[in-house]
Amino acid sequence: MIRLDDLIADICELPARFIGKKKRKEFQELAFLVRIDCEGCERRVKNALEGMKGVSGVEVDPKENKVTVSGRVEAPEVVKRLRRRAGKKAEPWPFVPYEVVPHPYAPGAYDKKAPPGYVRNVLDDPDKAPLVRASSMEERYTTAFSDDNPNSCAVM
Repeated sequence: MIRLDDLIADICELPARFIGKKKRKEFQELAFLVRIDCEGCERRVKNALEGMKGVSGVEVDPKENKVTVSGRVEAPEVVKRLRRRAGKKAEPWPFVPYEVVPHPYAPGAYDKKAPPGYVRNVLDDPDKAPLVRASSMEERYTTAFSDDNPNSCAVM
């Protein structure tokens, strides 16, 4: 059976907030970089986030300093909650796997603090590392004088 509110919203194509229905947040999985020094820090972070409304699961990885939150929550709410309840600074997970970045060892992408198998996500910001997004022509020039290339110039 169709409700009257749904029928009116479909006819008028008005946002749900004008009719009185709340728009539900979508289910998402968020990852954050949080410094975790000991088991006590891990427990505080987990307890602070598990009590949050809309959170369905919390995973804490102390080796990678990674906290993954799944549920119907927004990133700024999680950051605020971690700051207030656990006293921890959180930022969105800045790393991506090596395979995603074309040149993972270029300056700006490689980070000594990154977990094994990860580099900084520099693909979104063009100003961070221009060498990571080298075009095919630039790549040809750099590999022309490489030691790995058997047809390279022997002048160098």
